[in-house]
Amino acid sequence: MAGLGLGITMIWFSVLVLIPLLAILIQASEGGWQAYWDALTSPQTAAALRLTVSQALLVTCVNVVMGTAIAWVLVRDRFWGKQFLEVVIDIPFALPTIVAGLVLLSLYGPSSPLGVDWANTRIAVFLAFLFVTLPFVVRTVQPVLLELEPEVEEAAASLGASRFTTFRTIILPALAPAITSGAALSFARGISEYGSLVLLSGNLPYSTEVASVRILSYVEGDKLTEAAAVASILLVVALIVIVLLDIISRRVARRG
Repeated sequence: MAGLGLGITMIWFSVLVLIPLLAILIQASEGGWQAYWDALTSPQTAAALRLTVSQALLVTCVNVVMGTAIAWVLVRDRFWGKQFLEVVIDIPFALPTIVAGLVLLSLYGPSSPLGVDWANTRIAVFLAFLFVTLPFVVRTVQPVLLELEPEVEEAAASLGASRFTTFRTIILPALAPAITSGAALSFARGISEYGSLVLLSGNLPYSTEVASVRILSYVEGDKLTEAAAVASILLVVALIVIVLLDIISRRVARRG
């Protein structure tokens, strides 16, 4: 029975993940190393990759801090409107990305009620990434916080440990796997985002064009090999970041 379950799992995983990934790599390899070199040395593509990766990393750092703080407030504090906040946090999961883009354009575009106009700027890319990735760290850290026993923190305090020491040696090591998992999901979602960007960022070459838009431009120009090359570069970057986050998580957990 265990073998049957494993077989079904691997077949399902292969159909949904492994085969599509292999198809991308095979498509990219048809152009050889020259396709990768052309993608990396193309000024427009290189600018799109730099913008995408840098903004995704920046948003991930913000989410690690703010997402953990929000999860802490939701678990440890009691206040009016808590249930409403719980629902609002999941809105980026529920909204179609193009609707999210329209919401962001209404809030931060030329007709903004806040009196700002960040449309067609790099700030727009940052805001779009931040909006769609907000729930990931919150929802991965929150269940772990719920499982932590307050008695352990109370015991540390009774032994003279400061709040910072208690957080660093007890709470943070327990939260590290959840934080890094949420950070990995946040980064992966960021570098792949498209729908929420198209209305607000303007997709300006060398300025606000992200990698997903560049890939679409290649596809529309019938340059599938170049599109696959850029996609495979994003895949490698995502894998590197995920591995680094896992290493950081393990070291933090061991130090605790």
